[in-house]
Amino acid sequence: MAELGVEPPTVQIDVHLDSTGAHVVVLSGELDSSNAATLQERVESIPPQPTQRLIFDLTGLRFMDSAGIAVLIGAVRNASSVSLRNPSPIIQRVLETTGLSNVFSIEP
Repeated sequence: MAELGVEPPTVQIDVHLDSTGAHVVVLSGELDSSNAATLQERVESIPPQPTQRLIFDLTGLRFMDSAGIAVLIGAVRNASSVSLRNPSPIIQRVLETTGLSNVFSIEP
């Protein structure tokens, strides 16, 4: 795509602990099959804990395809609880359409 002058989608990922000890994965940009593996690697690098809470902050995420959804679903296997924080209306629609709004706790 670069030869056509079209930049590939990018996703920015920041991981930190919040005051409750939960790992917060802050995503911004576009999450798709071209960069979902990067998110997968970051999530897998979080040290496992028996009562690990994982929060995906989706405030800055503008787009997510099925590859991004797969990473979120995979995270459920490695954490005691996974929450999605502040999805935009378009991301909320993706979650509702796929039925994932019933799987994840969604925080405003």
